[in-house]
Amino acid sequence: MNILFLTMVSGMNRIEVSGIYTDLMRRFRDEGHEVYIIYPQERRSGFPTGVHVMNHVHSLGVKTLNVTQTNVVEKGIGQILLEFQFRSALKRYFVEVNFDLILYSTPPITFTRVIKYVKKSNSHAVSYLLLKDIFPQNAVDLGMLTTSGLKGLIYKSFRRKEKELYRVSDFIGCMSPANVRYIQEHNPEINPDVVEIAPNSYDVPLTRVKTDRLEVRKKYNLPMDKPIFIYGGNMGKPQGIPFLVECLQAVKDREDCHFVMVGDGTDYYKIETWVKEAKPKAISLFRHLPKADYDALVSACDVGMIFLDYRFTIPNYPSRLLSYLIERKPIIAVTDPNCDVGTIAEENEYGFWCPSNSVDIFVETVDKILASDVERMGKNGYEFYLNNYTVEHTYQAVIKHLIR
Repeated sequence: MNILFLTMVSGMNRIEVSGIYTDLMRRFRDEGHEVYIIYPQERRSGFPTGVHVMNHVHSLGVKTLNVTQTNVVEKGIGQILLEFQFRSALKRYFVEVNFDLILYSTPPITFTRVIKYVKKSNSHAVSYLLLKDIFPQNAVDLGMLTTSGLKGLIYKSFRRKEKELYRVSDFIGCMSPANVRYIQEHNPEINPDVVEIAPNSYDVPLTRVKTDRLEVRKKYNLPMDKPIFIYGGNMGKPQGIPFLVECLQAVKDREDCHFVMVGDGTDYYKIETWVKEAKPKAISLFRHLPKADYDALVSACDVGMIFLDYRFTIPNYPSRLLSYLIERKPIIAVTDPNCDVGTIAEENEYGFWCPSNSVDIFVETVDKILASDVERMGKNGYEFYLNNYTVEHTYQAVIKHLIR
């Protein structure tokens, strides 16, 4: 079959690199399907629109404005133009291809016309949304938009686009049970039978790379004889960085454990500024690391942490969880009560949930996991990953709709 994947993730011409989308695309390819990917080639890259073909994967990079890590004006204009640019490139390069499946993920919510164009040309094509982001409600939760006033008009426009995207989707794959419930409750016009779980997933590692914990800790000047908590990933508005800093303030000089922060994002500077001023003894901060180095660092630590802003009413489910589970690390999920990543961890005994509005409970949760059998919890997490979050689970969730 011919598979079309529309994505905002750049660099999709390198699908041998591990990632939730690249792993899935390789799985389709390895099952004998012809894979076509359209992704943005941002202005800063300097690359023109063009196709890269290798081993039955056709990667079409479309020259766009910068739509990530740029100012609001360029990002906004770039998002508006994206749909037109993708459709034009599709007509130019893939016009003769009859697609059996159209896969696309949020963000953005503006691929509707591209999907309609493909379905008009190929009426049998199945459209499948991989729902990773519930916009514009997430922007309302964080105070970037409102449901009334001038910003309310912008919200209503985006909400119409969101609903239109749902209408053109034959199936909607969500990351967790809470995601499924949210979509059904807030969009009652959608047939509940088309909303299902298609989780974030990675390939099962063929071999487990042996990490010398002491060498890795020595490399990053970390304590050799203490449990280490690690947070890795984006450090932006969704992660509630001001509260994260409050939590770090409360544990900054602990002598029974250590905390490692790794990542980048719009609010990284807030942590960096605090570290420079507070000079914490129990905190280490590193800017973004290459994936192989990050994975080795996770392996050398003991507990993974997830942070999300307490204001969220939508149930996020961070893909960063997978790195912790694969490396057999239990987790502390410091989130809003609508997110189910923590409750799932507690139900399956691989972690604890902590509300992201109480520093005292965070400290209590740190104490609780230090008193727990961390190794057993880590094994539980890895087993849960094998039973729920491998790329096989996502592939089967999608492909079952094409096998008739």
